[in-house]
Amino acid sequence: MPIVPVDQPQHVPVIGGFDYVTVDAAHRRVYAAHGGSRSLLVVDADSGKILGQVRVGPMAGVAVDPATGHVFTGNGTWRSVSEVDPVALKELRSVDVPGDVDAIAYDSQSGRIFADEDDGTHIYVIDARSLKQIGSIHLPGHKPEYLAINAKARELYQNIDNLSEVAVIDLNTLKVKRIIKTPALQHNHPLQYDPVFDQILVGGINGKLDVYSSSGKLLHELDVPQRIDQCDVDAQHHLLACAGSGKITLIKTDATAAPQIVGQVDVAPGMHTLAIDPQTGNIWAVWATPDGDFIQRFTVQ
Repeated sequence: MPIVPVDQPQHVPVIGGFDYVTVDAAHRRVYAAHGGSRSLLVVDADSGKILGQVRVGPMAGVAVDPATGHVFTGNGTWRSVSEVDPVALKELRSVDVPGDVDAIAYDSQSGRIFADEDDGTHIYVIDARSLKQIGSIHLPGHKPEYLAINAKARELYQNIDNLSEVAVIDLNTLKVKRIIKTPALQHNHPLQYDPVFDQILVGGINGKLDVYSSSGKLLHELDVPQRIDQCDVDAQHHLLACAGSGKITLIKTDATAAPQIVGQVDVAPGMHTLAIDPQTGNIWAVWATPDGDFIQRFTVQ
């Protein structure tokens, strides 16, 4: 499956680097945390046009409310979570939290935002309706990385970087209910949950990607490029796109068979975050260089 550019790299105003990328397939928008400009980057998923940037802080995490299309942002060292109207390009509300914010996730069933503490030991729980913090989940270990929600089982999966494990949190009690050990991985970073196959896909910076059942059974292991950071799953087409080592790596997943790398393309060395559009299969990548910050769209042939 060759991965080819759809457009030339598009320059993004203000140099400063990126973090997580998210595609809102229903509302046809792409969001990137543009920490250097202290803003949320908003892009049209069909035309590829940059629609604007919304200043919220040196943000890292991005999550979307599928009902309203509003975006929640985790604002890094500003220690806050914001709600953004991406059509009006306006921050609507913001709530302060006790620590720096990295990745975030939105649970539409409970209407709660989960924001993990960058280089810390907590997940902050925020009610999206009132945009107020209603709880805090204490985590084992230190340095949480990416998190994902299993809506059916009412579980939240949280990578713990320094212990090579995934903490499983009960979304009803807001407590850690069990631990999934990932001994083959070093410094867990990317984490995705595939609801179709009921699989947790988790990678380490040491060039390993493991597939676990939601119960914690190791199913498969795959060699991938070193230092992969963000991965994004397209459960509809059973594809996983990963960023790292100056490459986009595309992986085909399966209900029972081992995953396989089916495509790769070289990109800018600084590219470490991306997202895949499940409607079109396009992959959106962002990166920063001394000459500027860029976003580019790729397609899978």
